[in-house]
Amino acid sequence: MSKALDGVRILDFTHVQSGPTCTQLLAWFGADVIKVERAGEGDATRGQLRDIPDVDSLYFTMLNHNKRSITLDTKNPKGKEILNTLIKTCDVLVENFAPGALDRMGFTWKRIQELNPRMIVASVKGFGPGPYEDCKVYENVAQCAGGAASTTGFDDGPPLVTGAQIGDSGTGLHLALGIVAALYQRNTTGRGQKVLAAMQDSVINLCRVKLRDQQRLDRTQVLKEYPQYPDSKFGEAVPRAGNASGGGQPGWILKCKGWETDPNAYIYFITQAPVWGAICKVIGQEDWITHPDYATPPARLPRLKSIFDRIEQWTMTKTKFEAMDILNKYDIPCGPILSMKEIAEEPSLRETGTVVEVDHPKRGKYLTVGNPIKMSDSPTDVVRSPLLGEHTDEVLKQLGYKEEQIKELRAEKVI
Repeated sequence: MSKALDGVRILDFTHVQSGPTCTQLLAWFGADVIKVERAGEGDATRGQLRDIPDVDSLYFTMLNHNKRSITLDTKNPKGKEILNTLIKTCDVLVENFAPGALDRMGFTWKRIQELNPRMIVASVKGFGPGPYEDCKVYENVAQCAGGAASTTGFDDGPPLVTGAQIGDSGTGLHLALGIVAALYQRNTTGRGQKVLAAMQDSVINLCRVKLRDQQRLDRTQVLKEYPQYPDSKFGEAVPRAGNASGGGQPGWILKCKGWETDPNAYIYFITQAPVWGAICKVIGQEDWITHPDYATPPARLPRLKSIFDRIEQWTMTKTKFEAMDILNKYDIPCGPILSMKEIAEEPSLRETGTVVEVDHPKRGKYLTVGNPIKMSDSPTDVVRSPLLGEHTDEVLKQLGYKEEQIKELRAEKVI
């Protein structure tokens, strides 16, 4: 069966997380991703957070599946010649260098267009055009500058970053969509274009509901769905909301049986209006169904803390999975707090390819995340990450280089 991006060739100049997330997605969909690395060094993450000496780290392997790796000295004139040929024969160049690095290499947008007018150049940057566009950005900086940290955590504590990599991986996801859109538009125009995904912009997009709430707060000076209501005053900015959704479906994390010793013995419970009657029956509080203080969503809003305290009395008598089984019978929205260990061991996630076991020639078997996007006509096979420079000879031969030429390039340390 063919892949969605069969025939698309990606020149991958990315490293660490944001760019490799993008190019891995494209590779999963069938694009031929050629990862360009420095000889002897490679992507910095090959050596970061190692758990096995002198073996590519999980950080690298989990972000670079289905790719080919070549080593190339782009400062060497012969290396530049190879790069020129690659640009001429590829569809997309993806990079997450520091601002201006591609220009300093001699590959300005104008130069790339001269070599290949159909080339799409896709970039991850920390900030878009503006006062901070030249600043270096990492995951947590993006979360802070994009509004996530200021709205995460509890009201009586400091801003918090989330464990979800919304700055790096989130930006990679955005960039992948931009690339696919540019490829589609090229079918009509015949031209390439520049695609930019700024980390701050991506985080802001993922925090759009908080921008929604900022405008609601500006207008009404109160956010009734937030836990500060009705006991505390609101300031000028959207506050941290703890575990509240802040939306139309009030929710909170509640203790379950075993919480005293298990840090993840909790469940997220949503008091959805259509199943309010079922909630009351399950917890043995049927008088709330018609009581004027609880019968309607507006009446419940100022009483959410006491409502969740009462529901928690019930959840504490059940394990999170027992509670799930009971609540799902009544279509009551809920979800267990799953640890990474529980996720790694969950059989259903293996069956769907969301969690995949991969065999590596040096590392052995390890778990990785599979393609989160499932397509009926383009199934994803997760192939192990490449060893440093593993496909250099293969790629150069495809570009027309002979065996003797490749030997010379290696002797001169161009590759």
